[in-house]
Amino acid sequence: MATKPISDEPAYVLHRYDWSESSLILEVFTRQYGRLALVARGAKKPSSSFRPILLPLQPLHLAFGGDAEIRTLKSAEWQGGHVMPTGDALLSGYYLNELLMRLLARDDPHPALFDAYTATVQLLASQSVDTLQLALRAFELRLLRDIGLLPLLDLETATLAPLHAHTRYVLVAEAGLRQAHADDRSGLPGEQWQALQQALGHEAVFSDTLQACIPGLNELKIQLRALLHYHCGVKVLKTRQMMMDLQAL
Repeated sequence: MATKPISDEPAYVLHRYDWSESSLILEVFTRQYGRLALVARGAKKPSSSFRPILLPLQPLHLAFGGDAEIRTLKSAEWQGGHVMPTGDALLSGYYLNELLMRLLARDDPHPALFDAYTATVQLLASQSVDTLQLALRAFELRLLRDIGLLPLLDLETATLAPLHAHTRYVLVAEAGLRQAHADDRSGLPGEQWQALQQALGHEAVFSDTLQACIPGLNELKIQLRALLHYHCGVKVLKTRQMMMDLQAL
């Protein structure tokens, strides 16, 4: 836990709560310190310089201090670079934030995941329908890998046997990667799982993960959704339910 004042720290706002008539509690994702809680005193006042800045999905540099569980926000500067996503891209951004809120422990740094989040938000802001699903799947994989919830994708989890290129395998929350059964809804050939594992290697960049997600994108979505719901402890995430409700209107 940081005890000295921190300045110029790259960050994004994940969520915000009312704390008093004039102040907010922020949940932020920072590059060097992970997920933190900050109190933004006076942020709700009309004259506050924080009001137009403390928005989700916007790149910020923050200064904060304190050694309590909730630190004090000193300053915030918007870094620009892209506009706020809208429509499905905006809801997708809220979905990313919900995943981080549910799965990241506080004060647990994940700088590589922060960089992947930055790249994903930039893709969402581009409003490209073609890259939206790819960006989400690639980020989900990076998130699960970085927090230790993704098994190796080039071996059967139970036996540690190498995958066969043309045999289909499924990712199961309690069993890891196993050969698909006749009644499994979806699965991917071993060669695709192996490509995903390579694209998650230490030297791989986020664009590598994007490319590896292209084959079997719909099947991968089903696999990852079940795994994420299991680890989040919910049947449907709030943002996912919101998307379904809007589509039903």
